[in-house]
Amino acid sequence: MPCSAVTLSLATITSIIATALLAIAFATDNWLSIEVKRTHIQNYLSKHPDAQSQSLLDSVNSKYYYYTRTKGLFRICYPKERPPTVKTYLSPLETHCNNINYYIPDENNDTKDFTDDAWTRLHMGRSMIALFIISFISIFAAFCTGVTGCWRRSPGNITATALLMLLACLLAAGAMGLWHGVEYYEKEKQVGEEYYQQWNTILQENAEIGYDWSFVLAWLGVFTSLAGSLLFFFGACCLDNEREKETLDNVQYIMPVYPQKQQYAYAGYPVPQPQPYSGPYYTTGSAYGPYNY
Repeated sequence: MPCSAVTLSLATITSIIATALLAIAFATDNWLSIEVKRTHIQNYLSKHPDAQSQSLLDSVNSKYYYYTRTKGLFRICYPKERPPTVKTYLSPLETHCNNINYYIPDENNDTKDFTDDAWTRLHMGRSMIALFIISFISIFAAFCTGVTGCWRRSPGNITATALLMLLACLLAAGAMGLWHGVEYYEKEKQVGEEYYQQWNTILQENAEIGYDWSFVLAWLGVFTSLAGSLLFFFGACCLDNEREKETLDNVQYIMPVYPQKQQYAYAGYPVPQPQPYSGPYYTTGSAYGPYNY
């Protein structure tokens, strides 16, 4: 089996897997998992009854960040109990969720009091979504050039497919980097009662934050798209080598034809041939012809 057929088949399968992984990660809500041990917090507060504990208990029963939740790119979902003060809806996965607000557009001018850190986080979040969308557009373009290249067995089209897959990989990796930037700002710099820096000590001690399976799928999609790009590059090289080999094999069967000199007769008459000379011979002594005077 030709090298190009095997390589292009592997590249196509790898690219399809990469697209599926990125699409699933983009659409699901399990990037971060925040497990809150509500029972431990409630037991602690019940053992220390005072005014501060009563106020904290009210927050435990009303604020959403005291509830176990998962966070994605667009939604915050509550797989267990739901906070009564947050309006939720059923997601496609039958989980009660509420949307993450990127303020596009900001109709009520809610961002007027944002700090510089809050603006930085917001811009990174918006850019992250934009990069993911552009990466999917790049993958679609790679699909078009890849189909054309395989049909025509064109190394140029396959190379373009490899470049587009590499672009999609870089865009998705950039989006992942921005996601980590948003996570860092929310945990280390963002100011607000719902962010980790201002959580109550009891909440910090009884909450576990970890990466979930959507996050893992996203990074797998990035690396798989890189592998697909490299395979397309290798497939283009194989196609180019096979074309050169076919050209050399065809040249061997071409017979050289050289022009040959031929004598032609005009108007049906033979071409006169030179005849031996039969006239008189002159000696060196006869300077004026055959007669001496």
